[in-house]
Amino acid sequence: MQVIEYRRALHRIPELDRDLPETLAYLRSVLEPLGCALFSPIPGALCAFFDFGKADAIAFRSDADALPIQEQTGLPFASTHPGKMHACGHDGHMSMVLDLAVWLDKQKDLKHNVLLIFQPAEETTGGAKDLCQSGVFEQYNVTCLFGLHLWPALPAGVVASRKKEMMSRSCEVSVTITGRSSHIAKAEEGLDALAAGVEFYRRAVALEKELSPDIYRLLKFGRMESGTVRNAVSGKTVLLGSLRAFQDEVFFGLQEGLRAIGRDIEKETGCTVDVHANDGYPAVWNPDELFDRVRNAGVDFEILDKPVMISEDFSWYQRHLPALFFFLGCGPAPALHADDFTFDESILTVGADFWKEIAAKL
Repeated sequence: MQVIEYRRALHRIPELDRDLPETLAYLRSVLEPLGCALFSPIPGALCAFFDFGKADAIAFRSDADALPIQEQTGLPFASTHPGKMHACGHDGHMSMVLDLAVWLDKQKDLKHNVLLIFQPAEETTGGAKDLCQSGVFEQYNVTCLFGLHLWPALPAGVVASRKKEMMSRSCEVSVTITGRSSHIAKAEEGLDALAAGVEFYRRAVALEKELSPDIYRLLKFGRMESGTVRNAVSGKTVLLGSLRAFQDEVFFGLQEGLRAIGRDIEKETGCTVDVHANDGYPAVWNPDELFDRVRNAGVDFEILDKPVMISEDFSWYQRHLPALFFFLGCGPAPALHADDFTFDESILTVGADFWKEIAAKL
């Protein structure tokens, strides 16, 4: 099948970040014979515009970059680029949008023009934000945008989404506590960074638990390092964790709460406490109106009962214009980002047909 051929060809040539010359060349080889205008609004991106003579356009996005992973799938079409792999399904995402493009080329008339976007740097610096700032959506009067991600947690071929919270805002939290080491027999001469770290952790856990159980969020620490030997007061503790939430006020409120805990522990222990957390991508938050518009147009998909605590730079589009995100179930499959990730390729026809249904009915 054509969509599977696209996927296998793209799977062989994974590239990273914004440096995607072979990927873009392959995409162009499929798109150039079609009746669409091709252009690159930012480095590493490729867009295809299908003009049906309408006043507005709808858009479909695929991410195009891969991951710095050595593939271990044993597939006959495995990566030919050492240390690089499409371990997050972006090869599948691109193939479905290419299949949509071939279908669009055969249509005589649709209700809207259609813009297809192949985006770089989803796995790194957030190419979606740069595309929003490029002016491409204003230039082509794009009124809404759609994206999709392969998802091992769903049955194979199931398309699903939900209103509001879909994928979380996420950031890494790094806490460095600097005390003063001393022999444990003279503990009073030191500043115990281990004790300060334990207290920081205890208060951080309590901070998260103060929030209502109705609020989706996560604050967890997975690693703690402290001290050098058993008979010396620790002079340094490092805590590494992750913060995830959906509402900005919750996300940044927890960040500020962690900094306040750090300031209190500094005063109480004499240790220096540095709390570092970046802003991360915004949360993927599906708008009610566009969600209902797609459902009312007769496009069928499953409803997720809860969001996931993983981030995606598709959220930048949602800050710029109405945009709706979906999952396409892979069924039993290795985890995303695993070196043996692969999936049942038959689901690609389901995803491509889903895109065609939206383009035809919306």
